[in-house]
Amino acid sequence: MFRLDGRIALVTGGSRGIGRACCEALAAQGATIVINYVKGEDAARQLASAITEKGGKADVAGFDVADSKAVDASVEEIIKRHRKVDILIANAGIAIDGLLLRLKDEDLDKLWTTNVRGAIACARATSRSMMRGRWGRVVFLSSVVAELGNAGQTAYAATKAALIGATKSIAREYASRNVTANVVAPGFIDTDMTAGMTPEQREQLTKVVPLGRTGSVSDVAAACVYLASEEAGYVTGHVLRVNGGMYV
Repeated sequence: MFRLDGRIALVTGGSRGIGRACCEALAAQGATIVINYVKGEDAARQLASAITEKGGKADVAGFDVADSKAVDASVEEIIKRHRKVDILIANAGIAIDGLLLRLKDEDLDKLWTTNVRGAIACARATSRSMMRGRWGRVVFLSSVVAELGNAGQTAYAATKAALIGATKSIAREYASRNVTANVVAPGFIDTDMTAGMTPEQREQLTKVVPLGRTGSVSDVAAACVYLASEEAGYVTGHVLRVNGGMYV
């Protein structure tokens, strides 16, 4: 089940963390992976080499999702090389935390441009190929805070909540072309972004997780593989929560 042979998958922010795990998991199921990066070219190329050494297929594409023109040009180039894009895992994003009273306009703009406009730009660019092929999978990476909220993350939560609304609209627009759109909303996942937390902070967070532990990037990647698969063809406009029960 969940084989992706012959499918071309673009994973934004694919050189590390959840994005890297998604690349590895999709490749293991037979997809050809296009690893997007902004600054992590070496990491992206090392990952591509690791995938090919295991018998998989991988390519790299350097562009900033916050630059819509770069997105369009890069996706066009990917389609020239691989003839199509079947799967988009819109994982690229940034986090800038701060209490509402201290929130700066420039921080809000950065979050919105990358997390929301960037994801939508990638969906817009890749969906043309999906519609032509009458098959496609769009998966946006949101967050548990989009539905639960969190003090000090007003702007970040707003951007992640916006992705849910966008996904539901995309699901309705493209359903007739057999293109699905879904959201994966991770909870507290062990990544580079959480590595700097103190043991005390980690302990406090895990107390609010009913399963009593943090999640792994492979937990999130498995959800993305499912939503990218043929078996998930009747699932669209859905929020798949990978949060250990933090929000149910």
